[in-house]
Amino acid sequence: MRIVLDINVIISALLFGGNPRRILERVILAEAELILSEPILEELTGVLQRPKFRFPPGAIQAILAELTSVCYLVRPATSVSQIREDPADNRILECAVEGRADYIVSGDGHLLDLKQYKNIPILNSSQFLILLQKHR
Repeated sequence: MRIVLDINVIISALLFGGNPRRILERVILAEAELILSEPILEELTGVLQRPKFRFPPGAIQAILAELTSVCYLVRPATSVSQIREDPADNRILECAVEGRADYIVSGDGHLLDLKQYKNIPILNSSQFLILLQKHR
């Protein structure tokens, strides 16, 4: 099962645990394949550098190294402009299409409102964990 995690799910997994962390643990256990792209990793870096998170540079590098060690990195060939309210959300869609994702997991209202993009369902973390349980 190939998935793209939105930045907010990754941040929640790192800081708060709960369902987002359970999903990341499933990725580490190879129960799901994480697909990421350079634009997503760049955005994640920018978010982790924000003063409110206070991640030191070494911690950010360690997080990126861990993620890239358990993900399949894609380089989207096409641009998407589906979400005009928050263009950064389109990077998630681009990654999912290029990586032939089975699911997008997000907590972002713009993405969740789409429900699916190019036949790729967009689920919140709770919905995805329920689905993952059924596939075991």
